[in-house]
Amino acid sequence: MPDRVLGAPGPVLVTGGNGYVASWLVKRLLDDGFRVHATVRDPLDETKTAHLEAIAQGSPGTLSLFRADLLDRGSFDQAMSGCDLVFHTASPLIVRGVDDPVRDLIEPATEGTRTVLEAANRTPSVRRVVLTSSIVAVYGDAADLRDIPEDRFDERHWNTTSSESHQPYSCSKTLSERLAWKLAADQDRWDLVVVNPGLVLGPSLSPHTKAEGVLVMRDFGSGYYRFGAPELEFAIVDVRDVADAHLRAGLTPGASGRHILVSETLSVIEIAGVLRRHFGDALPLPRNTVSRSVALMLAPRRGIPLAVARRNLGFPLRFDNSRAQAALGLTFRPAAVSVVEHFQQLLEDGEVRWAGH
Repeated sequence: MPDRVLGAPGPVLVTGGNGYVASWLVKRLLDDGFRVHATVRDPLDETKTAHLEAIAQGSPGTLSLFRADLLDRGSFDQAMSGCDLVFHTASPLIVRGVDDPVRDLIEPATEGTRTVLEAANRTPSVRRVVLTSSIVAVYGDAADLRDIPEDRFDERHWNTTSSESHQPYSCSKTLSERLAWKLAADQDRWDLVVVNPGLVLGPSLSPHTKAEGVLVMRDFGSGYYRFGAPELEFAIVDVRDVADAHLRAGLTPGASGRHILVSETLSVIEIAGVLRRHFGDALPLPRNTVSRSVALMLAPRRGIPLAVARRNLGFPLRFDNSRAQAALGLTFRPAAVSVVEHFQQLLEDGEVRWAGH
């Protein structure tokens, strides 16, 4: 692990500290002896914080929980006081069933980023902010790959095709990252480093996570794809590697810019193959793909907007992860490891059931 970049050890802040990625980051920081300030909506809600307290017990670091809300200006000031390093991981993650994209996604993401970074401007000790963005701030739909000269997406690319009405979650991540870069450029005391993870899979430290990866893996156990897999690809990264990337982005001298975090891209049928090889044939998994026309016909019945299906089904999805490896020294776990360990945990927690188990 690289030496600290920020001088004398002080507390570090993790916003949304009980989240899927953030919990692993808190664990890494505590294991390394840091004093961790973690913000949550309700520090007294043990169903959301007990796993953090358990992680802290016996670790060389210390954990303090603070109440904060992304839409409450000033609510992060106390938690950030004295911190030289801020990890801003908190952001709404609702990809399915969004009622009001502006209210539920775009405003919380952008105003939450503004709230945290304005708090950094008011906190003299802050020297670096690490922002959790996403690969969906790099691209909007897989079809976008046709419109760039390269054969894969990299950190130079930005999502220009998502909007409030088309891929609103992707729009929210793009707008919030662009805002973060603007706010960082408007001051000169702290620097900004961004990580852009793909679909995050792997074991959770909390039994209550509602991360998108959980929903994706549930689909494989529920029989959702039983009668055939659409030609759809997922860019996968392990949650532990994402936590490691945050830590390295915070501590590596000279770290800067964006970092795509993708281990491998696997199709639905490839993921099904990984699960079948590990868990056997009893799972209700697809054995072949369905045609694009059939997948498009089924998409609206499955709650997928036709415009989204048309721009993602049948298109390859490729990313260049070399910058994260070179600049941060990251080594990515194979995607199959993340898939198997994530699914195994869902089985053990009773989140996935099938006749053979």
